[in-house]
Amino acid sequence: MRRPFWYIPAHKDARHLGTNIGTRVATFDYLRQIAQAADSLGYGGVLVPTGTNCEDSWIVASGLAAVTRQLKFIVAIRPGLVGPSTAARMAATFDRMSAGRLIVNVVAGGDPLELAGDGVFLDHEERYGLMDEFLRVWRALVVGEEVSFKGKYLRISKGNVLFPCVQAPHPPLFMGGSSQAATHVALEHIDTLLTWAEPPEDVRLKLAAVRAAADEKGRTISFGIRMHIIVRETDAQAWAAASDLLRYLDEETIARSQTVLGRTQSEGQKRMNALHGGDTRNLEVSPNLWAGVALVTGGAGTALVGSPQTVAERLREYADLGIETFILSGYPHLEEAYRVAEMLFPLLPIEEEQESKPAASLRARVIPGGW
Repeated sequence: MRRPFWYIPAHKDARHLGTNIGTRVATFDYLRQIAQAADSLGYGGVLVPTGTNCEDSWIVASGLAAVTRQLKFIVAIRPGLVGPSTAARMAATFDRMSAGRLIVNVVAGGDPLELAGDGVFLDHEERYGLMDEFLRVWRALVVGEEVSFKGKYLRISKGNVLFPCVQAPHPPLFMGGSSQAATHVALEHIDTLLTWAEPPEDVRLKLAAVRAAADEKGRTISFGIRMHIIVRETDAQAWAAASDLLRYLDEETIARSQTVLGRTQSEGQKRMNALHGGDTRNLEVSPNLWAGVALVTGGAGTALVGSPQTVAERLREYADLGIETFILSGYPHLEEAYRVAEMLFPLLPIEEEQESKPAASLRARVIPGGW
């Protein structure tokens, strides 16, 4: 198991779900506290979210990189919102300015209203077709190739990136996905495929299907998981804390949230929605796996709940399935970053990672025409 990652709540933070009671605004000072806590506590890095309800992930990550030392940053690029040449320059610059601390998260998007607001009117399959072309161009540009490309969605003429990355050949590529279209793109381009925390048997079947497809292509791919953690000294205290997150939640708020979440085109989000079906009586969908967050929140909707020993055992179950990267979170994120590190890290088989291989040269490539 690699060093767990933490989450930067670049939209807002909360003590309770579905209410403004106990909400914290995502100011830079607050996000800096979370990032510096994660840095000092030994987390491997942080995920900075993307979307219309968040502060811009690249600007947030850039600000936080300047006030941290070792923390890596998982930052999203979204084909269709930015071109591959611009995205390649952004990645190379961030990697250089942060001394090799970038991980790129490739996001297709799933909410049709959000996508339309950003000017993207492609359906699910088309978005992954665009992502495939985007990554073909991006991966060539970021290693210094001059690229001319004409595809169904993209056309590039003599594109280039003059400044190389620190990491060779480029920063690692992550992607979340549960559909066949996502798997196809992942096996062509991605280093780590992410899943949300479903019951272990469902995760096992998902990973087995991807491995089988990877074997046919002669490829290997690693896996990561995104989940919340509610850990307390005893199981009973942890379940009480989970219940307290929903203290102010009512049926009207749940129904309104489920209507919004139900319009998704994301296969992964559909699987999250199906775990609870909007029923608050059956939220423990697997031993110690609680789907209460998914009642009102998109994305990662499940939490492992229990004592340190219980949660560590459940995390090891996912690790035994082949999950290497764990991206964790908890409400509120500042306090829970400490609680998770202090209670869980000593019980987990965390491996020390080797340093990233540096690029052969950090000098700028030749700029035609000088300055």
